[in-house]
Amino acid sequence: MLSYQHGFHAGNFADLHKHLVLSMLLEALNKKAKPWSYFETHSGRGYYDLSSEQAQKTGEYLDGVAKLWGKDQSALVNGYLDRVKELSLGEQLTAYPGSPMLAAMAARADDRLHLMELHPQEIAELKRAMRRFSQVGVHHRDGYEGVLGLLPPKPNRGLILIDPAYEVKDEYLQVADFVAKSLQRWPNAQLAVWYPLLSADRHEAMLTKIAATTESVGLYDSRFIVAEPQERGMYGSGMLLINPPWQIDQQIENELPKVLEQLDAQAPELVTNWIRRSA
Repeated sequence: MLSYQHGFHAGNFADLHKHLVLSMLLEALNKKAKPWSYFETHSGRGYYDLSSEQAQKTGEYLDGVAKLWGKDQSALVNGYLDRVKELSLGEQLTAYPGSPMLAAMAARADDRLHLMELHPQEIAELKRAMRRFSQVGVHHRDGYEGVLGLLPPKPNRGLILIDPAYEVKDEYLQVADFVAKSLQRWPNAQLAVWYPLLSADRHEAMLTKIAATTESVGLYDSRFIVAEPQERGMYGSGMLLINPPWQIDQQIENELPKVLEQLDAQAPELVTNWIRRSA
């Protein structure tokens, strides 16, 4: 299905969770001089105008990134907000970077990015947003098939971000299958799987299958909860890290509770769990 467009949700609480964890992962990759490869299965458009009709219709960013704007923050959160400010071209919050943009802004000259997007409108905007980055390849193709076709990559260290819209029920198990196939082709890859927390709890079957179909690799899960479970809509955001870098668990557990406190959420809570530590 191709009905989902992230412009309605850019900069919301789930983006805060996903993009702060992504910032930690990219920072960890950049600690070594050796170049890295970055892949994204569902890239979106990369850049979001917060004055657009989509963003203004929902106003979700007002309960997300806008809550952090103009306040004293940690070095990590300030680094993330600096990226947002660079696009906003000033102190006023007018634009928001998607994960492809955050990765491209963190990339060095020898790093390589491969961005997949199937939606015809989103791919056109993604190509426009990425024009200034010579390290980036943009691919108009199915994200799962496209990434698998490029593995193992050169450089041979790096990250795959998997964040579909989960518009159809079987997407959860499709993600689990993709994770297993990716690790077969690229065993030392780090993978980050974003998923929505919904009352149906379909993510639990996905996590169980990932644990059952992968061996030895570390699996670290974080859940960024803003409300009690409800019949409709997300009550939180989940991120599963596979082969996570050293000490990222400590970073998540130190940083994200402070972010949650600033959101004035109904029922803020960070829940973390090592599903399996690496062998």
